Amino acid sequence: MSLIHKYITSKPLWVNILWAIGLLVLLIFLFFGTLSWMTRYGKAEKVPSVVGQNVVAATKILEDKGFDVVIQDSIFIDSIGRNAVIRQLPEADATVKSGRTVYLTINRFVAPQVEMPNLAGFSIKSAEMYLQSIGLKLGYVTYKPDIARNSVLEQLYNDKPITPGTKIPIGSVISFVLGSGEGGGEINVPDLMGMSVSEARTYLSPLGIALGSIIATGAIEDSSAAFVIRQSPEPLTDSLDAAGMRVRRKIKSGQQIDIYISSNAPAARDTSQLP
Repeated sequence: MSLIHKYITSKPLWVNILWAIGLLVLLIFLFFGTLSWMTRYGKAEKVPSVVGQNVVAATKILEDKGFDVVIQDSIFIDSIGRNAVIRQLPEADATVKSGRTVYLTINRFVAPQVEMPNLAGFSIKSAEMYLQSIGLKLGYVTYKPDIARNSVLEQLYNDKPITPGTKIPIGSVISFVLGSGEGGGEINVPDLMGMSVSEARTYLSPLGIALGSIIATGAIEDSSAAFVIRQSPEPLTDSLDAAGMRVRRKIKSGQQIDIYISSNAPAARDTSQLP
């Protein structure tokens, strides 16, 4: 170090200045001369499309083209193969410098899980929308007798009842058993003759039978207080049983009875034929 100092101090100032300028020019020349090599200026590549490829194959394709690969994120889509590339950045066919990093988003290998909700009592439309909102799918639908038409009675996973709160993978298929709108057993058609509309409705409600059309005959001020003068179906058929009694018509829960109403109560009728 002392020799260099001695050499510099032994030379005139203008010589040292020239040496400094020359060294600076040399450094600038070397910098710009190697800049293109360091930045790979002029060397560009088109990014190949790897969306849909398995991540292992996609990584090899990109690295063979001189790109670096980084797994940026992972999400789950059940309609795409596990570990498949979902997105890439830069996108396919983009022209970028060789050696650029390509970021990949891949599909998870293991599906995340969700808790099975309790959809009993939901309408089929509402239940299907709920399933979709949490990433589950609607499977097949079957029916069994029940007055709650198209209402969910049972929820099935792999053809077995599933308890609400059970954790299952996103994308799982849930099937439903729905009410058919009719009860399982038959009862005699109730006789509503002479009842007010409100009385008829109250009488039918525990039986699971609804009032259908309410048809007025004549002017009626208060329909709820009007009287039933005719109904369809009628309580009795025209057939006679072995005892000579008229056979009762049958009806199921979930069905309905149409009534004809009037402001005047109907004349009393013979009810001896009614059990």
